[in-house]
Amino acid sequence: MHARSKLPPTWRQPDGKPVSCLEKIKVLNQNIQEIESLCADALEDGVLMGCDADQIKAALHELIDGLEVPCTGKR
Repeated sequence: MHARSKLPPTWRQPDGKPVSCLEKIKVLNQNIQEIESLCADALEDGVLMGCDADQIKAALHELIDGLEVPCTGKR
């Protein structure tokens, strides 16, 4: 019971320009695919253990919303 794969986004730099390095785009897309798979597995596990699916999804949203942007040293 995995989520359907969607078209990857156009990755953008902070100034709005698209990321053009194909290797960077490949890594970003792979990361998103891995996260999607892990989230789907966590949702499935929780539902199989009798948890509320909406609560699990809310917890995953909260986790993402709570991520802090790492300091890159760039100004």
